[in-house]
Amino acid sequence: MRRFEAFLKRTGLYTVVVALALFAAFPFYWMLMTTFKGNKDLYNPDVNPYAFNPSPDHPSPTMEHVDYLFNNTLFAQWLLNTFIIGVCVVIITLLLAVPAGYALSRLVGRGSDTMSIGIFLTYLVPPSLLFIPLSAVVSRLGLSDTYWALVVVYPTFTVPFCTWLMMGFFRSIPKGIEEAALVDGQTRLGAFTKVVLPLSISGMLTVIVFAFTLSMQEYVYALTFVSSIALKPMTLGVSTDLIRGDIFFWGSLMAGALIASVPVAIIYNMFLDRFLLGITGGAIKG
Repeated sequence: MRRFEAFLKRTGLYTVVVALALFAAFPFYWMLMTTFKGNKDLYNPDVNPYAFNPSPDHPSPTMEHVDYLFNNTLFAQWLLNTFIIGVCVVIITLLLAVPAGYALSRLVGRGSDTMSIGIFLTYLVPPSLLFIPLSAVVSRLGLSDTYWALVVVYPTFTVPFCTWLMMGFFRSIPKGIEEAALVDGQTRLGAFTKVVLPLSISGMLTVIVFAFTLSMQEYVYALTFVSSIALKPMTLGVSTDLIRGDIFFWGSLMAGALIASVPVAIIYNMFLDRFLLGITGGAIKG
């Protein structure tokens, strides 16, 4: 009887896991099918929407949507813009969030917790409240209608959260390790760079993934500060150039989404263990 109950529990657990996995994978499957379906197959309501349905005059699968995306739009340039913005935002976020998180994690007294909460609350400020002051900053810097405006703007929401995250992660590192390094003759900076930072790789990896993906998928600020088609990031360029009035280029839209999302999904899976360690380390101790 106990074996049967254990079997039922395992079966139920595996069923739930498989169902959740299928649910999570379905958007990628739908993007894949839509990307490589021919137009007649894609817009025909009488065929199976979950499979390819080729016909003699309209082959399916086909590369026509991918060809249109690269040959009739500036998708390659949008990808490059997105990559440049993401890398710059990651560098700025690391340079500001890591030392700030370390300094605040070692701050002794009641002000530490209050400042931690305050920093996290700044991340929750709605973007609509920041449009006017950020527009003034971008205008004074002469960055209007350039993707460098986004490099300046995006750290306003990546740095607060990443500072809070790194602060919690640094608190999980015993102070005795740093004190031992100081006793051995290291300066505070030396203890930080040679002892603390190597132990914080998981947290910094979390910051890198978070900052890059957040800047990669952001839309509202990009729509506000960039209007030139050649300077748009991918999310803005694809949505504005492949949606024209009531006409949706679904095949090319899904091709753009698939090309952008698959590398990110691969990176998440490659570093999943360290990413989860960084999230839980920062959340539990923060």
